[in-house]
Amino acid sequence: MIGTDSHTPNGGGLGGLCIGVGGADAVDVMADIPWELKCPKVIGVRLDGALKGWSSPKDIILKVAGILTVKGGTGAIIEYHGPGIDNISCTGMGTICNMGAEIGATTSLFPYNKRMYDYLKSTLREDIAKEAMKYQKSLLTPDEGCKYDQLIELDLNTLEPHINGPFTPDLAHPISKVGENAKKAGWPTEIKVSLIGSCTNSSYEDMARCASIAKEAMAHGLKSKTPFNVTPGSEQVRATIERDGIAQTLREFGGTVLANACGPCIGQWDRKDIKKGDKNTIVTSYNRNFTGRNDANPATHAFVTSPELVTALAIKGSLEFDPRSDTLTGSDGKSFKLSDPFGDELPARGFDPGVDTYQPPPSDGSSLKVDVDPKSNRLQLLEPFDVWNGKDLEDLTILIKVKGKCTTDHISAAGPWLKFRGHLDNISNNMFLTATNAENGELNKVKNLLTQQYGAVPDVARAYKAAGVSWVAVGDENYGEGSSREHAALEPRHLGGRAIIVKSFARIHETNLKKQGLLPLTFANPADYDKIQPTDKISLTGLKGLAPGKPVIAKIKHTDGKVEEIKLNHTLNEQQITWFQAGSALNRMKQVAAAGKH
Repeated sequence: MIGTDSHTPNGGGLGGLCIGVGGADAVDVMADIPWELKCPKVIGVRLDGALKGWSSPKDIILKVAGILTVKGGTGAIIEYHGPGIDNISCTGMGTICNMGAEIGATTSLFPYNKRMYDYLKSTLREDIAKEAMKYQKSLLTPDEGCKYDQLIELDLNTLEPHINGPFTPDLAHPISKVGENAKKAGWPTEIKVSLIGSCTNSSYEDMARCASIAKEAMAHGLKSKTPFNVTPGSEQVRATIERDGIAQTLREFGGTVLANACGPCIGQWDRKDIKKGDKNTIVTSYNRNFTGRNDANPATHAFVTSPELVTALAIKGSLEFDPRSDTLTGSDGKSFKLSDPFGDELPARGFDPGVDTYQPPPSDGSSLKVDVDPKSNRLQLLEPFDVWNGKDLEDLTILIKVKGKCTTDHISAAGPWLKFRGHLDNISNNMFLTATNAENGELNKVKNLLTQQYGAVPDVARAYKAAGVSWVAVGDENYGEGSSREHAALEPRHLGGRAIIVKSFARIHETNLKKQGLLPLTFANPADYDKIQPTDKISLTGLKGLAPGKPVIAKIKHTDGKVEEIKLNHTLNEQQITWFQAGSALNRMKQVAAAGKH
């Protein structure tokens, strides 16, 4: 299965090979066009033993992220196996696969087992569970003696709870070390806000285990020291925890139960307790903690961990707390240690499906017309991008040379901007807002080479577009990691971008750029990144002969008149080259459809 969210791999927790793609790739599938993927490697993660105490499934992926880093899984499927998998709940496996996107994995996968059967039965899909059981050994289990391109082995008996961050989900700290590491690094140890839930960690089991911690704390007269936000990951989970009293327990603990939506995980959070620029720490059970992602404040140090640890840390209000060994002081003045968290894997009374808000499309939509008010600032019909003129791209201006991490959140911020996602021109005002300009180390401040004045990145891009000046952006490693956010490719194309030149790409974003007619190019020699200065002009030559596997020759013209040639690689196949030539994949689809009619 493919889906338009980078967390589509959640389905690996049900034994499905579920791959996240950009929206344009999904259009291919809906149009019955074959979907292509470079054959991935397979990284095996062998699990032995069983999780104990405060350790949870989240700690498995946090540990793996620390080993592989945010790009270590790029071009690979992560296959979990070994006797330890039978000791993990189905939703726990989903959590692990969900966060596999943070290591760049094509997808993650667990073999089918009894825990999945139980979950399917509990969600009224026992017929599917029985059918899958027929193929468990022949199809839904790793082949005996199979070889992995890389093998990681984890002993769940000794796996310590982890907290990863700040600013990147692969900076892994065991709970016993995070307070010490924070002090050494100068990170605030006081926790300002605690947040649990999201698509990654909001299962019934997660919420029940958090409620067990909250009940014990309240029995000693304690509640959360911090604001405590709870985001159910689905309508089913929301309705079930309301019915079973779990939501009320979390409210009594000091929590606020939010809508079952992305919420603060994607920046949909009107945070009031701090000012932008205030250095502070938050702890979440989410999957991503990029700069400014949760609250649009680049000074917020966000850490990701299990919902159980978020809850325990909220009671103390500090990173310097290990619930396995440290004590708390109750309202009676007596010290106590939190018990190990516990909770039912599945609700004893079954799931409450909640409110059904699904609206099916009409069986025949061929006569429908989409009418959009031209004065709307939230909706706008897309216009086709311009077609390549058949010539080399000469003397391209550099809009920005990005230094360091540049996720799709850096390229196209979420949060309040999402209200404009149906209006390409308006949402393009968020382009590269939080990307670091290598020239000056600042955010959203680049030089307009037409006026020699500094301005916001989207403003400078618009000035170039109005003057007919095409531009490129230059980036670092793993450019475009994170959300599958298609706007991160649409916006540069809309504002006059022609190519993105980087050391390496994240998979989904690279494909999204191809779909929009942009050239995603990588330095054949990564050191060539250092040769490019913000005032240079770049010419991309030999584009008439653009072919799979054939490098593009770039000529870099410096302000002193010196010209250097470098090689840029690409992964465009023959079909994708036609997208570039047509101006976008949609343009090409229109051309093919028109030719078919005649």
